[in-house]
Amino acid sequence: MPSYYKLVNGTIEIDGVRMHQTKNKNPWKDSEDKVKELNPTKNSKVLDICTGLGYTAIIEANKGCFVTTIEKDENVLQIMKENPKSKKLFENQLIKIINADAFQEIRKMKGDSFGFIMHDPPRFSFAGELYSLEFYKQLFRVLKKNGRLFHYLGNPKGNALKKGVKRRLEEAGFVKIKWVEDCKGFLASKNYDAHNKEENKLKNIISYSNLDIWEDKKK
Repeated sequence: MPSYYKLVNGTIEIDGVRMHQTKNKNPWKDSEDKVKELNPTKNSKVLDICTGLGYTAIIEANKGCFVTTIEKDENVLQIMKENPKSKKLFENQLIKIINADAFQEIRKMKGDSFGFIMHDPPRFSFAGELYSLEFYKQLFRVLKKNGRLFHYLGNPKGNALKKGVKRRLEEAGFVKIKWVEDCKGFLASKNYDAHNKEENKLKNIISYSNLDIWEDKKK
């Protein structure tokens, strides 16, 4: 568990790790760039995982999106309430804040519910389950066909985490996965054709099974 939290220059610092890029841009610009990359459309539903200070959720709502954002850390929620730049998070009627564990909460959500997902988890050592294949499968499940995911990673040491995340996203069913260097994360899609291919494969299995049963009855 993290031992200390503090608000530093518009971002949260947890055990010395800042939750936004601050070297070449400020936290708000960092959040704007992430949302720009995801590119959610007006009136679409966005799932924003790990609210943090709520900047991406606010920007998404400003674009006219209906935003559901999840945050479980009570320390983060307290800092969010004290941060002036997070004020609109509590004022915008398009934003719904859920105080829960995203790993568990997403299981309660219906499939094909969101057109876009912003996944901005803490570093892997703080929340490894949010980088797991099991969780990515849930992200794929709740995302609509042709929907998009942006998954922030930050600056992990080496390439092992990046390679592992990309591989697990592929295993979960995501396609068109690309690394966005300026935003330090992966952009991915739930491709309609790929989804249909899996559905057709299942239908074919059922059809062949029915044919086998029918042939057995003829004998």
